[in-house]
Amino acid sequence: MADSIPLNPVRKNSRKTAYYNAGRPARYQIEDESSNLDEMPLMMSEEAFENDESDYQTLPRARVSQRRRGLGWFLCGGWKVLCTRKKELKARTVWLGHPEKCEEKYPKNAIKNQKYNIVTFVPGVLYQQFKFFLNLYFLVVACSQFVPSLKIGYLYTYWAPLGFVLAVTMVREAVDEVRRCRRDKEMNSQLYSKLTVRGKVQVKSSDIQVGDLIIVEKNQRIPADMIFLRTSEKTGSCFIRTDQLDGETDWKLRIAVACTQRLPALGDLFSVSAYVYAQKPQLDIHSFEGNFTREDCDPPIHESLSIENTLWASTVVASDTVDVNAVKVGLLDLELNRLTKALFLAQVVLSVVMVALQGFLGPWFRNLFRFVVLFSYIIPIRKFMCVCVCVCSLRVNLDMGKSAYGWMIMKDENIPGTLTQNEMVFKRLHLGTVSYGTDTMDEIQSHIIQSYAQVSSAQSNGNSASSTPSRKPQPPAPKVRKSVSSRIHEAVKAIALCHNVTPVYESRVNGASTEPENTEADQDFSDNNRTYQASSPDEVALVRWTESVGLTLVNRDLTSLQLKTPAGHILTYYILQIFPFTSESKRMGIIVREEATGDITFYMKGADVAMASIVQYNDWLEEECGNMAREGLRTLVVAKKSLTEEQYQDFESRYNQAKLSIHDRTLKVAAVVESLEREMELLCLTGVEDQLQADVRPTLELLRNAGIKIWMLTGDKLETATCIAKSSHLVSRNQDIHVFKPVSNRSEAHLELNAFRRKHDCALVISGDSLEVCLRYYEHEFVELACQCPAVVCCRCSPTQKAQIVRLLQQHTANRTCAIGDGGNDVSMIQAADCGIGIEGKEGKQASLAADFSITQFKHIGRLLMVHGRNSYKRSAALGQFVMHRGMIISTMQAVFSSIFYFASVPLYQGFLMVGYATIYTMFPVFSLVLDQDVKPEMALLYPELYKDLTKGRSLSFKTFLIWVLISVYQGGILMYGALVLFDQEFVHVVAISFTALILTELLMVALTIRTWHWLMVVAELFSLGCYLASLAFLNEYFDHSFITTRVFLWKVCVITLVSCLPLYIIKYLKRKFSPPSYSKLSS
Repeated sequence: MADSIPLNPVRKNSRKTAYYNAGRPARYQIEDESSNLDEMPLMMSEEAFENDESDYQTLPRARVSQRRRGLGWFLCGGWKVLCTRKKELKARTVWLGHPEKCEEKYPKNAIKNQKYNIVTFVPGVLYQQFKFFLNLYFLVVACSQFVPSLKIGYLYTYWAPLGFVLAVTMVREAVDEVRRCRRDKEMNSQLYSKLTVRGKVQVKSSDIQVGDLIIVEKNQRIPADMIFLRTSEKTGSCFIRTDQLDGETDWKLRIAVACTQRLPALGDLFSVSAYVYAQKPQLDIHSFEGNFTREDCDPPIHESLSIENTLWASTVVASDTVDVNAVKVGLLDLELNRLTKALFLAQVVLSVVMVALQGFLGPWFRNLFRFVVLFSYIIPIRKFMCVCVCVCSLRVNLDMGKSAYGWMIMKDENIPGTLTQNEMVFKRLHLGTVSYGTDTMDEIQSHIIQSYAQVSSAQSNGNSASSTPSRKPQPPAPKVRKSVSSRIHEAVKAIALCHNVTPVYESRVNGASTEPENTEADQDFSDNNRTYQASSPDEVALVRWTESVGLTLVNRDLTSLQLKTPAGHILTYYILQIFPFTSESKRMGIIVREEATGDITFYMKGADVAMASIVQYNDWLEEECGNMAREGLRTLVVAKKSLTEEQYQDFESRYNQAKLSIHDRTLKVAAVVESLEREMELLCLTGVEDQLQADVRPTLELLRNAGIKIWMLTGDKLETATCIAKSSHLVSRNQDIHVFKPVSNRSEAHLELNAFRRKHDCALVISGDSLEVCLRYYEHEFVELACQCPAVVCCRCSPTQKAQIVRLLQQHTANRTCAIGDGGNDVSMIQAADCGIGIEGKEGKQASLAADFSITQFKHIGRLLMVHGRNSYKRSAALGQFVMHRGMIISTMQAVFSSIFYFASVPLYQGFLMVGYATIYTMFPVFSLVLDQDVKPEMALLYPELYKDLTKGRSLSFKTFLIWVLISVYQGGILMYGALVLFDQEFVHVVAISFTALILTELLMVALTIRTWHWLMVVAELFSLGCYLASLAFLNEYFDHSFITTRVFLWKVCVITLVSCLPLYIIKYLKRKFSPPSYSKLSS
């Protein structure tokens, strides 16, 4: 029942705003405060005071700007939005097995990730290429050669390189598009069993309709959003994994609709008249409200549906309005584009000067354009070809080289972490007066053995007196101080009962059991055959710990669970109600009835923030929670409350009534449950450790020393996040930490920002709620202060907030951003950043497939950035500037030649000489620059400060660009004037001398630029020189063989080349001797 959910930017709408604010806590209402806020000259937002329709619907306040609807948007899918009418999403009624009864037509259940179609492919690719000034300039120059009066040389010298580049680009895009199409076709063609009146039939995933009954087998992906009607398990439950939807790899319990689960056979689904009422599609994938109704019985059966009755699709179908294929533009592209504009301006100025020196005689407009074309080698199309072929595939590598921010993304408690292994280990049990650690767990085990031995003896005595246990609990005994043994017994029993863990046993026979009526006696309940499935690794760690101390969970279904005592006795508890954990409540509870005594007990565990107001007064909980958090432990508070039969029956009736409500069901259910959550008995406090990945600390230390500012976005509570930041060395040992106090309004945010402003060189730790308030009123000021911090830790961040924070920093800073994640819930953040790095982990490959780079462990980020990112940027910058030098030197020679010969717009070199100059004569040595390195990889990792120099832009800037311009003007002038001075009576000798000296100069300049020689560089130099010497025998049109074989030719060429290159070698030697760069000191 999947539907396309439009993910449009939030627009100002009074009704939407009123609806949104209605469900928010009162502390987030806009206050018209009159307090004195002039302590700090912050930029007050008038809109925040006067306009109730603020953009406070999303975090951060930085507005989600409207997507620019230009030609590119139209060609890349925007035409669909204009041609199709947007449908309003509505609640729907779906009849079981009868798609034809649907009131409206729903979209196909198909996945489409393609960028283009057959019509828009060519226009779309051409637009992506020619939207850059550089590429558009080449197209105009090439087209001008069709005009006879503007034609300078042969057409192939302009169109061949341009056509080659466009062909390569289109082939590359076509291959990517075909791959995307095949991947979509593979997903859409997966076969599923559809249940019909005539039996099972096979249907493709894309042919599934709303109302179909689909049979999903074990280990099969869910093809669409579904209601869970029936399972082969008698208990009516199954486990699903949503790793490709929200990044969580742990198993989640789902429960079938009770009415359909009770039917004798599958075919009976068509014999009942039933329908499902579902709320309209929501962006929130963790909540669902609906009702199941069976009409063919008296009275009709009504059942409430929640998230536990649903099976979400494992892949998201994006609507047409979402740009899921946004093209990232590399930093080098932008920098080269700026330099290209400067070169074009210089080219036009030079052309105007040449025409002015002519005196603007005759058709000077035509001459002006001819000079523009003649000097087009200043921006040589060969440069475009070099950059496209060599650099376009490395666009994001270049961004990596100047990434100034890295987001080390932590996860919620139930999600495998980027910094952590998500291997939970139980470390601490605190009872208020006594604390037990890993070295004292044997004491707990002995207390459990002793207490259950006493219980079993007491029960045996009680059974001899009465064969049936009393269902009515005895009146509570007067309060007495419990012994340590009884308190440990109660705490361990509560931990063993209050969870959502299910023990799973492998079948004795390979494959699935053919007998669904297997009894418990047929199962192998040995410890070696048992594994645990749960939605949270914390819960699995707690249950494994209770097993280690003697109380083992051996069986569980929807209605009961069984524990095995150290003596081997089985204790059965009936599950009356379960209240699952949610991010809003931060707690989970369970009501059980003990079979032996009939006692009803309500157990609850959760975060200390949520439980502090629920448990009875105590003086140790807050302090011990802080102590455990400082040790890096995840804490859970465990409590219980005994209920009488009358209390429970009253609660059950109110709870069932609230669950059937259509309007405000969540609020009504929460209100009923909260009526029980009062004055609960505090049992214990647990501490679980999530171990860090290998080499996380040295990697973060490396990144911080490299000048990269790191923001950690986590779902943990503030204390745990702070501790992990310290233990992982995200915050250095000698660094202060400023914990941003909770703020709920403008005045509080103003005062706290003032306090934060007075701190210097300290890390910031802020909660999600406080961050939201600060961004609402003081977005610019907060971002400016936070960016000055060496590290920032944000707690309780949702996946959407992560992506929004990335965009916020892109908007407020001029630096490149790098996002690192390892789950499907990190995809939006990874795609929003300039550079996305995905880690292949327990959450699958969703993040790595969406990222620009994929790694297997967090520690590899150091080498990826410090070595590959740095080398990639420096090499590409050197390559880009050297190719510019090749164009500028020959344009300088052309300008000198034209100025001497009465400013005639006649080309100096034509035909194959220009093509050969850009390709086989100099291409391979220039390409060999990508093998150059200033320091060894080991040295780059040992001294991360080398990476910090990269952020200063010294490798590619207007300063380095002007240096290359001066070099080109000097060498071009020397080569041309030298050839003109030394030539003998014929013009052809000028071409031979100057062109040969030009080739030798370029080869020597490559050698001058290289810092570390590679054997391929030597081969490239010799190969290019050999190609030029060999081609002289065939270029009779341009060279006089009788002249180029004389000594006169050789000494003239050598003199010109020596004069053009020797001064540069001398300057380089003196600079390295008296002002050596930082890397040369390390190399020596």
